[in-house]
Amino acid sequence: MTDQSAAGEQTDPVAETGEETGEADAESDVIPALRDTVGEAMGCRIGCAVTGNELKDDGVWEILTTHFNAVTFGNELKPDALVGYSVGTCPGTTVTELNGEEITVPVLTYSTVEGMLDRILEWNQANPDREIKVRGHVLVWHSQTPEWFFHEDYDKKKPYVDATEMDKRLEWYIREVLTHFTGEDSKYKDLFYGWDVVNEAVSDSGGFRTDAENAGESLDEDRHGSNSSWWHIYQSEQYIINAFKYANKYAPESLELYYNDYNECVTQKRSTITKLLTEIKEQEGAPGEGTRISAMGMQGHYGMDSPTMDSVNASAKAYGRVVGNVQITEWDVSASSDYDGSADSLQAEYEKQAQKYNLWYFALHSAMESGDVNVTGLTFWGTIDPYSWLQSRSNIGGGNKTGLPQCPLLFDGDYQPKPAFWVFTKTEWR
Repeated sequence: MTDQSAAGEQTDPVAETGEETGEADAESDVIPALRDTVGEAMGCRIGCAVTGNELKDDGVWEILTTHFNAVTFGNELKPDALVGYSVGTCPGTTVTELNGEEITVPVLTYSTVEGMLDRILEWNQANPDREIKVRGHVLVWHSQTPEWFFHEDYDKKKPYVDATEMDKRLEWYIREVLTHFTGEDSKYKDLFYGWDVVNEAVSDSGGFRTDAENAGESLDEDRHGSNSSWWHIYQSEQYIINAFKYANKYAPESLELYYNDYNECVTQKRSTITKLLTEIKEQEGAPGEGTRISAMGMQGHYGMDSPTMDSVNASAKAYGRVVGNVQITEWDVSASSDYDGSADSLQAEYEKQAQKYNLWYFALHSAMESGDVNVTGLTFWGTIDPYSWLQSRSNIGGGNKTGLPQCPLLFDGDYQPKPAFWVFTKTEWR
């Protein structure tokens, strides 16, 4: 990632408080639970991301149930997963009713994610004082949505549908997913605390993500890394507004609704995101009539060189002034360019990582203290380093573009807390 903010760093909170990043606590035999320390210090949820395979790892399960009160499923609630990963061709269709009209829709499948939800639900029933809530991720995204979803007869060899037809598909999909998981008759209705309605719809160039974001990526690819078929059909941000209207129509009032994006601290991108949030906010209304948005999701895919503490602080406050609340939703930190994965460089990298997390955590706390924003959640994009998505090269926003070794999270491959962990055991800043 890059951050183009020219703002300088604020006073280093480590120097200001006279504390290190918490490593003195590591000498204690007792490892505090993050859900308790962050809850006391920030008054917000603390979460992590897991995939289905990670949830089967007993060490990850122990970390999740000990330290976190919120979880995001890394892939299993994305559109491609809910069509059974049938990304090349539509898995089959059925006829349903929408607003008095019969429409043909693809068949959805929920078995994979329901297995994960059932395990969380069973934990909650057995541990009512240590419940874990789920963040839905994500309803509308240009990536991991099969290309056939945008075409006539759900066949990517045929022409694109028009915006009127796409609106029906958009409303139907949002209705089906939200009703299935959060509707009155759903066994999971009390499990979800919020849902990412739209993800990464703003371009790194400062405008909206279009169908020509990456000239080297064809629009007939099965699922896109950069280009948006949503934009190709609508040629505007109207699909984003519509998505928030439909989410408001079908979500229970208690379910929080979010916009989520990466590079959110880059000045020009922050400007467009702020305008989008304002547009969504200005159209808020009753269910079935207007939009609703609860918070801005700052993904937090950061690096050693950026963003600055000042830009995290300024971004949180800028978004807070529009929607009131922000959450860090996918927090990790890419490694230094001189980190080679060797034992000799590991401890130095851990220390640099802890310093960075300390600065950003302080920036968020300071933003909250300003009164401009309320930070209502912190979620790390994984648990232990070996499972991080940053271990593989990726053309998805915020990913690993270099292929270099990574150690981005709070726990190492032995399931042990790293120096960065102790940053989040502080219960107060002074």
